[in-house]
Amino acid sequence: MRQSEPLLQVEGLTTHLFTDAGVVQAVERVSLKVEKGEALALVGESGCGKSMTALSLMRLVRPPGKIVNGHVQFKGLDLLSLDETAMRQIRGGEIAMIFQDPMTFLNPLMRVGDQIREAIRIHQDITGSRAKELALEALKNVRIPKPERVIDYYPHQLSGGMRQRVLIAMAICCKPTLLIADEPTTALDVTIQAQIMDLLGEIRRQLGSALLLITHDLGLVAEYCDRVYVMYAGRLLEENDVFNLFRSPRHPYTQCLLKSSFSINQKIDTFETIEGQPPNLIHPPDGCRFHPRCPKVFGPCRREEPPLFDFAEGFQVRCWLYQGEKRECLSGSRPA
Repeated sequence: MRQSEPLLQVEGLTTHLFTDAGVVQAVERVSLKVEKGEALALVGESGCGKSMTALSLMRLVRPPGKIVNGHVQFKGLDLLSLDETAMRQIRGGEIAMIFQDPMTFLNPLMRVGDQIREAIRIHQDITGSRAKELALEALKNVRIPKPERVIDYYPHQLSGGMRQRVLIAMAICCKPTLLIADEPTTALDVTIQAQIMDLLGEIRRQLGSALLLITHDLGLVAEYCDRVYVMYAGRLLEENDVFNLFRSPRHPYTQCLLKSSFSINQKIDTFETIEGQPPNLIHPPDGCRFHPRCPKVFGPCRREEPPLFDFAEGFQVRCWLYQGEKRECLSGSRPA
């Protein structure tokens, strides 16, 4: 029986920033897939290329950035080859993005309702009273109290949590099949974070949409996602399902990330950190990009970048520790 095609299939996506100081290799040969209806996480430290990957998928990269290679297949269409008119219909319609800073992406001079109606008009060719009805419906769906009043508010009249809900309302008003959420709970307190994530989960189930969550918060990943990609210095280092990633992380970087994360359920005597700094992406290190900080570095790590080893157990890892006898590596033994 032929397996169904992924909703989104990304192959070799490469995005560089052409600066006066040199070429920044922000996203380097990234390949990933999003299945229909699943919740997928893209995690890593700040500056690792997560947000640039999302902007590249949406074709929202602006100079000095440029997508220089790769394929992004969505429902059989290569998004990187579409003209801007066709891409505009998909962006905000079939694929919607929720940004981390509402005040940056909401127009401070337009009422909330007008901004939602504009999104509806662009993608559904609906105007007038019907567009207002759909805007109200979207505000109700994100559980904004008294939406009949809020629809006439300006963004500055709302709290941070309410502004984030407005962004979500704009994203879901056209019932997208893929939601990309870029750090959607940044700068919100813990209670509001949980409400926003619960809301995204409920909306995803209602619409049957897939969710690509971009975050550095491993707690959110553990609770809300099905599968995870781990990113470092513009490269994907590991892919695994959530349960196995937290139970048995494969890449040394993933192991370090989990050790340095904080959980209220754990008693911590010493708080572990990852030594060193992320590399300069204008002049990334030879070999594995993580090797200058890796506690398990050995010979080939410094000379040659490892491929992405693909295991039948369902995970992928870019690490020379997994070369050769996979059974030994999977059982926990490591080459000397």
